[in-house]
Amino acid sequence: MPASNRAASRNRPRTALRVAVLADSDTRWKWGALTARRLSEEPHLTGFLLRGRATPTARQLGEVGVRAERLSEVTCAQFLAEIEREKYDVVVLALVGGAVQAVLHGIRALWPEPAERPVLVTGYVGVVYEKLADGLLLRHGADLVLANSRYDARRFRAVYEGVGADAGAVTRTALPFLEGAAYEKAGSRAHTVVFAVQPSVPESRADRAYLLERAAGHARLHPGREVLIKLRSRPGEHTTHLEEQPYQRLAERIPGGLPANCRLVYGNMGEVLDGTDLLVTVSSTAALESLHRGIPTAVLTDLGIREALGNHHFLGSGCLASWDQLDAGLLPQGDPDWLADQGVTGASGAGDPSRAGDPARAGDPARAGDPFAAARERLAQLLELPVLPAVAPYYTQVTAPRYLPGILARHHLAPDGSPLPGAVRDDEGESRLRRRLRSYLRDAARGAYRHGVQRVAPVIRRMGEL
Repeated sequence: MPASNRAASRNRPRTALRVAVLADSDTRWKWGALTARRLSEEPHLTGFLLRGRATPTARQLGEVGVRAERLSEVTCAQFLAEIEREKYDVVVLALVGGAVQAVLHGIRALWPEPAERPVLVTGYVGVVYEKLADGLLLRHGADLVLANSRYDARRFRAVYEGVGADAGAVTRTALPFLEGAAYEKAGSRAHTVVFAVQPSVPESRADRAYLLERAAGHARLHPGREVLIKLRSRPGEHTTHLEEQPYQRLAERIPGGLPANCRLVYGNMGEVLDGTDLLVTVSSTAALESLHRGIPTAVLTDLGIREALGNHHFLGSGCLASWDQLDAGLLPQGDPDWLADQGVTGASGAGDPSRAGDPARAGDPARAGDPFAAARERLAQLLELPVLPAVAPYYTQVTAPRYLPGILARHHLAPDGSPLPGAVRDDEGESRLRRRLRSYLRDAARGAYRHGVQRVAPVIRRMGEL
């Protein structure tokens, strides 16, 4: 197609952008779908779940509560075939870094020269406290790399510039699920305390059992409070991270069981926060959701303040506290300057420039009320171009000849990004029975893997410590 015709095609009036979101877990699906809706009003949203160990179940997707026009499970190669065939305007990659890199190289193989291809958007689901350089360099090559705060934007650009890579794609936004009504204070004490657990932090059974017992102890100490243990998944389900020691099973081992005013809960985090008076966590992104609403929020120090836990990210937040301090009645409040730097503008006014002590912030449009304005403007500029340049990731066969091929091979792509033979399976001609059998075997294999992680692996590890 001539360039002039391509320009006319891209600039034609649209009722809605065609957006494809590829996600590999329930949390990333939520981030990707909500990000798509912040970037465009009422997009025509098509969802894809990358097949793998963390592919969410129907229950997990229902709990997230974000719908799409269509939602299907695909491999990386199948997704590449889909976007070549369907011509989406925007592709949101809500994936781990290695999967993002595979898709970027796959798209480069599809369009090795400037072409009318989709705009590629990626970013992080929440707090970025580990693998900063690794994760960012694996995401380099996308047209927009979204940073959830001014703090993240500085760090992202520093990483790219530090290796001599183009940092122009870094665009400051905010977490798309920072929303909800401002907290209305319950008085001088908390009535509902929520302990938001995490699948992988802390890791050891002993540490997780300790935190659960302290939450139960808090409930016993304060019989007038309700203590909720907010769980991410049921045993056998996976989220973004592996959970080898589910709190459900640890709760069964507490002598005498949980007190009457302490119970395990599931559900959408936003709905749980609607009734929360104190949020307690080790380092979950739920802390930012809570702080956004102005809810007293505690980031636990019982296990130390350590990079492995991720709670070091909250240094300066005013939220670091121990269960002993919470038992004594402490209700931590977020520091306004820290909140502003983290992009937590707050339904309650927390982080507002007029309260943060920095007059220069008042002129920042992203700070003033719409953190996605700059991203929408950048997206609009890219969509107006007749063609987009070829994807240019930092990692290539020249810069990472040992690292890159292994990443691509895990997603059944050749070193040049093209699908390996047999990677794209055409199921159109298969009978319904055969498709069901394939799906059954896939679910059985996934279930066996999850059983091995949560049941067999811990036993072997304990036996090795004898």
